[in-house]
Amino acid sequence: MKKWIPALLAGVFTVSVVGCSQGSTASEGKTSSSKEQINVNMMTFSYAGGGWPEDHPVIKEINKKLNINFKVQWVPSDTYAQKLNVMAASNEFPDVFMVQEAEFNKWRDKGIFMDVKPELGKYANLSKYITSDGLAKMNPKDKYYGFPYYVTDTRDTLAIRKDWLDKLGLKMPTTTDEFYEVAKAFATKDPDGNGQADTPGFSFGIVNNKFSQIEPIMGAFGLGNEWSDVNGQLVPMQVQTNELKDFAAFMKKAYTEGVLDRDFPANKVKDSVAKLEAGKVGIAMVVTNEFFNGTLPTLKKLTPSADLVQLLPPKGPTGKQATQTLAMTNKVVINAKIDASKKQRILELLDYMLSDEGYDLIKNGIEGVHYKKGNDGKYEKLEAFDKDRPQLLSTWFFRRFDPDIQIRKWDDQEAAKRIRTIIETNEKYRWKNPAEGYFSETVTKKGAGLQQKWMETMTKVIVGQAPLTAIDDAVAAWKRDGGDEIIKETNAQYQLLK
Repeated sequence: MKKWIPALLAGVFTVSVVGCSQGSTASEGKTSSSKEQINVNMMTFSYAGGGWPEDHPVIKEINKKLNINFKVQWVPSDTYAQKLNVMAASNEFPDVFMVQEAEFNKWRDKGIFMDVKPELGKYANLSKYITSDGLAKMNPKDKYYGFPYYVTDTRDTLAIRKDWLDKLGLKMPTTTDEFYEVAKAFATKDPDGNGQADTPGFSFGIVNNKFSQIEPIMGAFGLGNEWSDVNGQLVPMQVQTNELKDFAAFMKKAYTEGVLDRDFPANKVKDSVAKLEAGKVGIAMVVTNEFFNGTLPTLKKLTPSADLVQLLPPKGPTGKQATQTLAMTNKVVINAKIDASKKQRILELLDYMLSDEGYDLIKNGIEGVHYKKGNDGKYEKLEAFDKDRPQLLSTWFFRRFDPDIQIRKWDDQEAAKRIRTIIETNEKYRWKNPAEGYFSETVTKKGAGLQQKWMETMTKVIVGQAPLTAIDDAVAAWKRDGGDEIIKETNAQYQLLK
C-alpha cells in the first residue's frame, strides 16, 4: 500500500454502481433493532483532512441501520504502524481494524486475527464482491485472516501526446524500438513549435529507491514486478542480470541522446505527470482516474489543441508487454479475542458495507444530504459532500472489488466509460508479482540498504557514469550482502502459501 495509496486518494474523479439489489443480505433494507445494541470499535488510517467527528451523519445512519454504537479511530498514516505496535505491546487491539503488510505478516499466525473463512457462507456480499484470490493472498492454505483492502491494481497507464504524433506524422508506437523513435522525434523535432529542442520524449522517476512510472518498459525487457516465477522458484528483479543490462542500455541511450528526461533521478511520484501536464514531455504514466478531470484539462488550459491518449504497453524484444500493477497487501481484520456474538455483528457490518444499499452509502453518502436526484433522473452533488466527505469508509477502510470505486453517481458517465475502458485494457497486460505480500526477515533488516546501493549503480549506468558491466558487480553485491537470504526466505514463503 505504501506505493499506491497517496496516488489513489489523489484521484478525485469519483460513481456509484446504481443497480439492482443482487447480492444483498437478508438483513438489507431492515434494521437490527431486534438485537441488543453493542459497541463496535474500528481503526483505520487517515490522510489529508483527517477523519470524521463522532456525530458524522454516515455513522449515525450505520448505527440506526445495524443497531450498533460504531466508533471510528482515524490514525494518521505516517504513525499508523507505530500505533499498532503500541497496541500489540498491551494486547489491546480494536474490534476491527486495518493492518498493513508488515504487521499482518508478523502477527498472522499469532492468534490475533479471526479466521473468517468458515463464516463466509452466511454473508452473501462478502462472498460476492471480494475475489477468492484476494481472500487467499498472504494467507496459509484454508485460512482467511481478514479481508483484502481492494486496489485497482491496473489503474495507471502510459499516456502520449496524440497531437504531437499527428504534427510530426508519426504512428502510435507498438514496440520498444518504435517507442524510442517516437520519443526521440518528440525530443528533437520541436513538436511544441517553440523553436527549441526542450521536450524530452518520456519521463519517469525513482521513488523509495525503485524505478517508478516506467514499469511497462521494464516488463517489456523481461524484468519481473519485484519477483518472477522461474520454473517454480522465485527470482528477484535485482538479479536478472541480462534483462537489467538490456533495460539499462535502452535507458542509457535515451539519456545520452536527450530522449529521456535528464532529471529522472530526482523525480518523485507526481513530477513526471506534472511535466506532461505542463507540455514539457511527450509520454508519461498517469493515474487513470485523473486522466479526464485532471491531467488532460490541465494540459488543455496551457495548449487548447493538445490531445492526450492511452499508449498501450510496447512489446519488448521477445514480445513481452506489461502494465504497472499495484500491490494489494493491506487487510481488514477482526480481533480474534472478542466474543463470538460481536464477531458476527462485525461481519454483518462489513457485509452491509458491500451490499447495494450500504455500498451506495459509503461511496456517495446520504441522498438528500450529500446528493440529490433531479426530476430528469440525473444526480447532483450537494455542498455537504465536500464538507462531510462521506466516502472515507470506502476510500480508507473497506470496499468492493470495484474499479469504479472513485466514480460517483453525479460524475460524467461518458468519462467514466473511458476510464473503465483504459483499466480493462490494462488488465490484458497485468504484470503480476508472484511474491506480493511475502515476508522476509532479511528484507526488514537489510532490504532498504541493499536496494539503495543497487539503485545507485543502476542510476550511474544509465547516466553514463559507470559501464554496463557494473551491473554484474551490483548483482553480486546484492546477493552477497543479504540477497541470497532474501531469496531463500521468500521462496520458503512461496512454498508455504502458494
